[in-house]
Amino acid sequence: MTKDQRVQDLVELLNAYSAAYYERDDPLVSDAEYDSLFRELQSLEAENPDAILANSPTQRVGGKPLDSFTQVRHRVSMLSLDNAFSAADLSEFDRRVRERLSLSAEAPIGYSCEPKLDGVAVSLRYERGILVQAATRGDGQTGEDITHNVKTIRSIPLKLKGAPSPEVLEVRGEIFMPKAGFLRFNEKAIAEGLKPFANPRNAAAGSLRQLDPAVAARRPLHMYCYGVGEAEGVELPATQYELLRWYASLGLPVNSEIQLAEGIEACEAYYESILTRRSSLPYDIDGIVYKVNAFSSQETLGYVSRAPRWAIARKFPAEEALTRLLDVEFQVGRTGAITPVARLEPVSVGGVIVSNATLHNQDEITRLDIRVGDLVFVRRAGDVIPQIVSVSIEQRGADARPIGFPSVCPVCGAPIERQSDEAVQRCTATLTCPAQLKGAINHYVSRKAMDIDGFGEKLVEQLVDIHRIKRIDDIYTLSAAELSDLPRMGPKSAENVIQAIEKSKATTLPRFLYALGIREVGVTTAERLADHFQSLEDLMRADFESLIEVSDVGPIVAEHVLQFFSQAQTESVIENIRCAGVTWPAGSAGGVEETWLAGQTWVVSGKLERYTREEAQAMLKAVGASVAGSVSSKTTVLLAGPGAGSKLTKAQSLGVEVIDEAEFIARIVNRA
Repeated sequence: MTKDQRVQDLVELLNAYSAAYYERDDPLVSDAEYDSLFRELQSLEAENPDAILANSPTQRVGGKPLDSFTQVRHRVSMLSLDNAFSAADLSEFDRRVRERLSLSAEAPIGYSCEPKLDGVAVSLRYERGILVQAATRGDGQTGEDITHNVKTIRSIPLKLKGAPSPEVLEVRGEIFMPKAGFLRFNEKAIAEGLKPFANPRNAAAGSLRQLDPAVAARRPLHMYCYGVGEAEGVELPATQYELLRWYASLGLPVNSEIQLAEGIEACEAYYESILTRRSSLPYDIDGIVYKVNAFSSQETLGYVSRAPRWAIARKFPAEEALTRLLDVEFQVGRTGAITPVARLEPVSVGGVIVSNATLHNQDEITRLDIRVGDLVFVRRAGDVIPQIVSVSIEQRGADARPIGFPSVCPVCGAPIERQSDEAVQRCTATLTCPAQLKGAINHYVSRKAMDIDGFGEKLVEQLVDIHRIKRIDDIYTLSAAELSDLPRMGPKSAENVIQAIEKSKATTLPRFLYALGIREVGVTTAERLADHFQSLEDLMRADFESLIEVSDVGPIVAEHVLQFFSQAQTESVIENIRCAGVTWPAGSAGGVEETWLAGQTWVVSGKLERYTREEAQAMLKAVGASVAGSVSSKTTVLLAGPGAGSKLTKAQSLGVEVIDEAEFIARIVNRA
């Protein structure tokens, strides 16, 4: 088999695997097998760039960032729709259709009923089956070229199935961000101190307007097709419903909720059915679109202004409501993040009673200029997270009072800090704040920290919930007798946990420092601190200038260390832990226990599934390897996940060993 034939076979195979995974949620192979084939394809394409096919999955990563968007003139206008806000409006639309088609009241009209996605309207242009351009709707006549971003969306085929392919086929549809992806994206943004998107539509629009396709590739976008623009070299189906079935046969994504309805009563029944299931749908919709099914009838009906006479959007009830802000409370998350929560006068928003809403952080409070007592507009973002989107300033009463962000933790009273590069404010009492306790204990007992075997999350939950553990040092006061009384914890298991606690008391200073959970102090930084100061006492007495002399410790980390050790609660916890018998070799940092990768230089690139790149880098450093940011002739090994891109290509060209995450786990993690 020639290399060109192997490239073609790999492209077809990988695209089939992707379709099964992304379209049918039915994986045919393991991630490791897919990744292995993907890397083989990348290697063959790197050897012969002329062999790269337009529909190769490697082309979804995107190219270089753009300087700006170019304009695209739509050959067939992208139209907007008129709206119906009630059953009466829909009946009037049906009456007008009958009148223009000269149909009697008894003759039912066939309608294609389609959920109205709340996303971004786009046009995909395929030439001889290959995706060559994607554009936004814009003003209906001219949009923006977003091809570089659309190619990163897995549900959109780069090449249509079947043969022969149309000379030209413009597919119209909606790109959106599913609810689950939107929630994960916002949770990550908030955790990183970034401003979250207001709703899935904004998230989709913002993603498609990224100049760097690598950014868009990380966004969980999807698309459903619903219409057609220019078409050459093909005879289109006779109806809207048949068009969508044909699209599905070409590999284009089509909403499974689309149905045919005979008569306006059936249309209304469809509306009610979707409305009752709206909150359970995996995507955001704001209504139903009804289209006269027969294209011949559509042609007869024609257009008015920029909207067709043969289609209408029946909107769902408003998703925003006006209510009063009664108070603001401040909650403390498991990482110490302080989140303001609005307590509202209960109000129905899209059929759901809302009494609480997130305000995210102090910057959001300032941006909204919100005060207790204000009338506020509330939206259920993505039908899930209620949030305040604006304030009715003109209706503000004289008794409205500003919202004061606390200066100390509302749970434990410890000082709150905010880093200059973060929007989030955090409680500094990592070891003693009840709100952070479960997370702090889980970190303290983890394998790379104190390594207390058997002390899992379920046990932590139980002990904290019954208030048996109120601080980390309480771990060392537990007995086998009381543990054996807990649910699902027999005498043998309880004794094993106590023995693991005893065994963990003999540790190293780097492990102990890492276990304390000081912000930004990972495994490697803990080792550097221990190597530099040699004793915990000297580290606790260190000033800012001494700390920034340590390799890997910058001003931000130094401030975290100073803040941590300046608290009286920290000193008390550490004293109790040491009195309980936790020790490490005197006069020695304990250092890196194993240096079997000493002299090797590793690079980590692409997306890993089990670990973040930072975690993988820390593991490598922990066993003596140097970690570089770019591949060179001095690189020993490249750990490459999906999307490794140019680093993978360069490693292959230089003959550098390349391994995947499975090999990394087998070679490094399991041995460590």
